Amino acid sequence: MPNNQFKRGELYSVITGMASTAVARRLQKNFRQAGLDITIEQWSILYHLWKGDCLSQQELCNLTFRDKPSITRLIDNLEKQKLVKRVASKEDRRINLVCLTEAAQELQDKTIEIANQTMNEALVNVSKEEIELAKGVLHKVYDNLK
Repeated sequence: MPNNQFKRGELYSVITGMASTAVARRLQKNFRQAGLDITIEQWSILYHLWKGDCLSQQELCNLTFRDKPSITRLIDNLEKQKLVKRVASKEDRRINLVCLTEAAQELQDKTIEIANQTMNEALVNVSKEEIELAKGVLHKVYDNLK
């Protein structure tokens, strides 16, 4: 018998969506309380750039699972805040790379600390074994559907 006999509200997408939304709201609140004027979406772009600076917009689309118009809007706003700059690729003139500014580099440690604090708040009373089990199940679901 398949494992898909769910009652309403027990679907993976509902459960993971609720948890994801709760974590995002708390992280946004924690950023605001720390005086940081960035959104969770902007932070996700910065996070990937901190891992590997100067990425193309397409690479950022792939890493964040967002479409091109969304990435363009996020990058435009990050540019206005002087956190990123677009630089023409030396290998391909059609491609603009998105690179971090000094101001963005200065945000890295503080925002990562706040993100870790937020995850610690979210995972109170959740064991390492439960975390690993949940990650394993979600990875299997993702692999089944990709």
